[in-house]
Amino acid sequence: AMQRGIIISCSAGNGGKRGLANRAPWIMTVGASTIDRKITATVVLGNGEEIEGETGKGFPSTGKLELVYPWPFFPGDTSIRGKMVVRENQKGKSDSGQVVKDAGGAAMILINTYDQGDTTFDDPHVLPALQIGYADGLKIIAYLNSTSNPTATMSFKGTVIGGGRAPVVAAFSSRGPNKASPGILKPDIIGPGVNILAAWPFSVENKTDTKSTFNIISGTSMSCPHLSGVAALLKSAHPDWSPAAIKSAIMTTAYQENLKGNPIEDESLQPANVFAIGSGHVNPSRANDPGLVYDILPDDYLQYLCGLNYPNQEVSILVGRKVDCSKEKSIPEAQLNYPSFSIVFGSTPQTYTRTLTNVGKANSSYDVEIVSPDGVNVKVEPKKLVFPKLGDKSSYSVTFTRTTKGAINSTTQGFIRWYSADYSVRSPIAVVFKD
Repeated sequence: AMQRGIIISCSAGNGGKRGLANRAPWIMTVGASTIDRKITATVVLGNGEEIEGETGKGFPSTGKLELVYPWPFFPGDTSIRGKMVVRENQKGKSDSGQVVKDAGGAAMILINTYDQGDTTFDDPHVLPALQIGYADGLKIIAYLNSTSNPTATMSFKGTVIGGGRAPVVAAFSSRGPNKASPGILKPDIIGPGVNILAAWPFSVENKTDTKSTFNIISGTSMSCPHLSGVAALLKSAHPDWSPAAIKSAIMTTAYQENLKGNPIEDESLQPANVFAIGSGHVNPSRANDPGLVYDILPDDYLQYLCGLNYPNQEVSILVGRKVDCSKEKSIPEAQLNYPSFSIVFGSTPQTYTRTLTNVGKANSSYDVEIVSPDGVNVKVEPKKLVFPKLGDKSSYSVTFTRTTKGAINSTTQGFIRWYSADYSVRSPIAVVFKD
């Protein structure tokens, strides 16, 4: 597909920190983040503390109910009848509500586990219910342990637009490093993938008297189509751009700050690292006019594959023709003209080159900004790139030198940014210390 000018957009996977999928450099690998729309509900504890959560279905507000946390919880436990039940969030969240409802429970609070963090979903619950993040769950458990008569009320507020923390990386969004090819940073980009509202072929509530059928779904299978759409728009606006140029435009114009102007956070509400967000969150309008792009030709990928020391037969299968790598030029992974850098360090300095193509304005020049990863010195030569005409190419070299002894498998990050009066072209740097 790539050889025929088709950009390949794939999900990073929903394995969270267990690793990612679709790691090849000719693929745009997409992680998932939240959006600034929530369908909210609020629980007010007996001590007056308010905790906001999310739900996919509104109900009338509850009155004051006894709050219980049966552990372990067994289906059919009638001791919860008429009470608000706290349950740890497991797979099959709506099923959790059905079990509570069948046992006579009046309402439910789903609390996230540590790994799930603050990623909550707009699920169509079968009884008054909301889902809350891990930190808020600890508050509810602390309240339960503080009193012999815990109570709570629940109210439903509907759709709220404008959460300043968005976008937040979803807990399920798969993370790097790229174990199959450590010299290529993955994921490449993140995009909207949590609580995505769209048309659906049938009623999720099994209603037969409506044609208004919608669903809300989360996953990198939601963020990937967003990026596919952005890529299609860019291809329409720039039909002469290669798949690599389109991906470069998306990656180098991405943003790394949330709506409040702070660093994008992960599910623990801590700044997300480069292995979670890649280049950052997609910015479609800026991607349409990136200034410069890192282009890659099909033969460049062949040199990359031969550099991985794959058998000729495997390389031949990948490229669709017979290949003898002993007769082909090969390059290290990190030498591929990729819009990001992924450096695996021993003790030896590493130097790589990149080539930028001008798709912005004629008679333009760019200066470089370098933010070196902790423990690494980054040297770029030259420090200014000049492009007299559109389509002109200019190259630079980057030397990475280790300055401290980091712990084995520890990571650090930085970036290189080429900028002019009109454009900013940013490439993240990911570093893994191996010895």
